[in-house]
Amino acid sequence: MDQQQEEWDWTPGQRKIGDFPAWRDRFSYMEEPYVSGDGEKIAAIVKTEEETFTACVNGTLWESQYDKLWHLRFTPDQRALALVSDMAMWTVAVDGTAWENWYEFVWKPCFAKNAPHITVAAQKELRYRAVTDDLPWENEFFALTHLTVSPDGKNAAAVVQDTWLPEADIEKFQESGFTVAINGKPWENHYVNIWELAFSANGAHLAAELRTSLYDYTIAVDDQAWKKRYAGVWAPRFHPRDHSVTAPVRMAGGWGLAKDDEILWSPKYVQLWHHMYSPDGSRIAAITAPEYGKWTIAVNDRPWKIRFTELVTDAVFSPAGDRVGCVGKTEGKWYVAVDDQIWDTGQDMAWQPVFSPDGTHAAAKVEKNGCFAILLNGRPIDMTFADAWQPVFSPDSRKLLVRAVLPKSQGGHYCRIVLDVDSLALSERRSGHA
Repeated sequence: MDQQQEEWDWTPGQRKIGDFPAWRDRFSYMEEPYVSGDGEKIAAIVKTEEETFTACVNGTLWESQYDKLWHLRFTPDQRALALVSDMAMWTVAVDGTAWENWYEFVWKPCFAKNAPHITVAAQKELRYRAVTDDLPWENEFFALTHLTVSPDGKNAAAVVQDTWLPEADIEKFQESGFTVAINGKPWENHYVNIWELAFSANGAHLAAELRTSLYDYTIAVDDQAWKKRYAGVWAPRFHPRDHSVTAPVRMAGGWGLAKDDEILWSPKYVQLWHHMYSPDGSRIAAITAPEYGKWTIAVNDRPWKIRFTELVTDAVFSPAGDRVGCVGKTEGKWYVAVDDQIWDTGQDMAWQPVFSPDGTHAAAKVEKNGCFAILLNGRPIDMTFADAWQPVFSPDSRKLLVRAVLPKSQGGHYCRIVLDVDSLALSERRSGHA
């Protein structure tokens, strides 16, 4: 649990934040709003009377105005961030203050979960680099993709091209022109392609998904490729404790899971990807297709019994690692599933479930018929909203923070709502027996 959450306001009740309904009358143009994790701030990109753009946070405009803003978000420590443009150059603005260094383009802000660092990809004069807290890498490259940061935000890595590769030059492409750069320093070895990257929990090691030829795929850890070659691989993950590396691999016509280049789960799946570890590393869960067109979750190589016909996404472990949730889609409807049980009602859209720290409860945001709602343990709380964000449980698991915009019939205000989980659960049990 994020230690900052201990300091949030967990007093039960509903509190209006700013005068959100007035924004649409106040501004001729306004993009969709975003809210901070603690629910204390709501922000949106707006156009000013001077035909410039800025951010409006709780009704207050940033002092600085720009030719363009995009990708307005809140950082994990509740700061408002946007990518901003002025005089055809781009940079990052945090709480209205722009970084000193400007580029021809910046994209993909990356945050550490519990650290203040901000990293973006940047391009200037057809050269690419990463920039962390306004400090650019010393080295620059011909291309840069798949930017990722370590859990503490102190290290950044990306797939880079450090030699010129002419467009449509197939022979040059097959000579392997891609490598990985960590904090601007490239690996020595090069590969035909590199995709997803993953840092170890301590940020000291890096694994990469790659191919060594047009037909051979494998994993590299700290610039050392596994010896075996596979028909395909997906993104690697580090064990949170011992730093061993696992990755989905394709062999013998099926997908399995390899650990340090040895098969851990046999290749019996039609598809296996997006695997993840429980916090203590004792359990591994993955999105799998045990048979063609049938999707589910497998935990420690044991597939759930339930199946979805279109997809499964947004799998997540509970903080204790004893429960797993996901979102699935069947026949055009979205469902939340927890521990091999589908929450009954199909939705027009559903989002990743969240677990209480003690693992007792699960909640999820859903949309149906143009209205948003929050499900708690599979049942909707007795409120609907014009907009809503992912709910958050208090550190003691006894409160649920709902961040939502009320319907127009109720004023259309943005509110921060703290609910008592035990009271909601009791109400659910009573309604279930009614």
